Amino acid sequence: QVQLVESGGGSVQPGGSLTLSCSASVLTLIEYHIGWFRQVPGKKREAVSCVVSNSDTAHSADSVKGRFISSRDKVKNMVYLQMNSLKPEDTGVYYCAAERPRNVMESLIVSCDESSFGSWGRGTQVTVTS
Repeated sequence: QVQLVESGGGSVQPGGSLTLSCSASVLTLIEYHIGWFRQVPGKKREAVSCVVSNSDTAHSADSVKGRFISSRDKVKNMVYLQMNSLKPEDTGVYYCAAERPRNVMESLIVSCDESSFGSWGRGTQVTVTS
């Protein structure tokens, strides 16, 4: 399994921005599907955005489309979640997840659900409040 560490969470006012970072214990993070998930107490963890391996192709939840951007820095071996126009309902613990595709076919498509990812970070808290 890959060790993942999220950072960049914090408290921000509605309309503000935050950028979350995710670092990994492997040097080949580009080869992994990446998922960003969030969870609030009492609710299931939900997918926010997922990035296909070896690409910058991202699939985002409807609730964050146009506001959140997932990206990779291949040189720094990092992934990011840029969050703009934040709303109170974006509050939650945000998790980074990774999964290495087993073959070429799997590498082309990412299924953006919890069960598709085997490695998880501990999460970082994002609070949007006035």
